Amino acid sequence: MSSKCLPILISLAAICIIIASMKAAAPILNPLFLSIFIAIICLPSLAWLNNKGVSSLLAVFLVVGTLFVVVGALGIYVVSSVDVFSKQLPVYQKNLNQQAAVLINWLSKHGLENIFDINILNELGSSKIMKFIGGLITSLGAVFADMFMIQLTAIFILFESYVLPKKIHAAFGESSLSYDSHEIIRSINQYLAIKAFTSLVTGLFIAVWLSIIGVDFPVLWGVIAFMLNFVPTIGSIIAAVPTVLLSLVQLGVDSSLFVLLGYFLVNMLVGNVWEPRIMGKGLGLSTLVVFLSLTFWGWVFGSVGMLLSVPFTMIAKIILEKNPETHWIAILLGSEADLSQAEG
Repeated sequence: MSSKCLPILISLAAICIIIASMKAAAPILNPLFLSIFIAIICLPSLAWLNNKGVSSLLAVFLVVGTLFVVVGALGIYVVSSVDVFSKQLPVYQKNLNQQAAVLINWLSKHGLENIFDINILNELGSSKIMKFIGGLITSLGAVFADMFMIQLTAIFILFESYVLPKKIHAAFGESSLSYDSHEIIRSINQYLAIKAFTSLVTGLFIAVWLSIIGVDFPVLWGVIAFMLNFVPTIGSIIAAVPTVLLSLVQLGVDSSLFVLLGYFLVNMLVGNVWEPRIMGKGLGLSTLVVFLSLTFWGWVFGSVGMLLSVPFTMIAKIILEKNPETHWIAILLGSEADLSQAEG
């Protein structure tokens, strides 16, 4: 074996061991990553309160208190929704079976049973569709069930955020690392603050739209839309699928089309028009990178990995941009719009 290949093979083996270790440690790492994610989102609010003259201690307690109230209320709602959904499951399955029977009868009357394979409907089955929706709600409920420890960890991270810049300055002085760390933190705060705000607007619009139509659990689907909006393009599709299926089962085809229209309009206006204008240069990711990141980290960490894959990839891109030696990697991770701006 060539001596040049040996370091590469050792590096690949080390990466495989690290990935396998992270997958095995997912139950421990998932709450930690969620805590870091929540803390980073809260940092702009802390900075705003500090600029208004509020002390660090009071600012942390105000932000965390608001977080506890909001997340606690949502947690109670989500956990109760799991119980209500379980009780409503037989009704949903009955409605879906009736709609499938009507569709099969209509296809048979119009002689389309040979064109469209009716067995697909039978193989799909109402139970599989409802288990998919129920599994999504249950996994979200499990996340909120651990939210107390997640928020408690986030509190300590927020307190540490005041000391960390001083530690970096004391350790490295007025070096480029100290300056770059401040720039990286500023860029990360900017990205997540904008993304959190646009995601909140998306979730609110979806919840209101579903309430008007009459779909069950509108706030729950708004929360899911808020969380998955952190995943560009693919997240909005994933968020829409269970809601459209539930509206089809509960209210029929017409209502499900209105639900689909609502998701399309909200994500077109917020995701494709408004958000890119305020996000700024260099804060986008390639669609391929989004998909690969979603798939890989979803496999390693499950649903939490899917949720945090894009924000953490975006953070990695921001860090890579600040180092001239790794700037080319950030360019490869970026979107086509970012490339056009860089060339311009």
